[in-house]
Amino acid sequence: MTLRRISSGGPYEELVGYSRAVVAGPWVLVAGSTATVDGEVVGVGDAHRQTLVAFEIALTAVREAGLDVVDVVRTRMYVRDINQQGAVGRAHQELFGDVRPAATMVEISGLVHPDLLVEVEVDAYRGTDPPPGGAEHRA
Repeated sequence: MTLRRISSGGPYEELVGYSRAVVAGPWVLVAGSTATVDGEVVGVGDAHRQTLVAFEIALTAVREAGLDVVDVVRTRMYVRDINQQGAVGRAHQELFGDVRPAATMVEISGLVHPDLLVEVEVDAYRGTDPPPGGAEHRA
């Protein structure tokens, strides 16, 4: 399998040694993304805004890989304060409400900058076969 690495040019990618996303066969796996733009935290104190910005950064990598939001099959949200789940969940619903990927939200003790409230990950799938776990189930 050929791997393709996608970079956003962010400073942490080189410093830490990772890619914004890796395309592995039919999968696009996007690294943790935060609301950091040009080295500045966007939406300080606003978990909803930070979640939207972080997911848009992740979705930019998904689109660069040739997929789109409809191809997202899993999301993960790491929040510093689980009491912000409503704001974070509302942002997720605004972006993925029609897609309904498998999703996880967990509380963590901290992120790389004290003003960051949330970090997100996205997995997207391209292909004619269903993702692991079998065919789509309809009730």
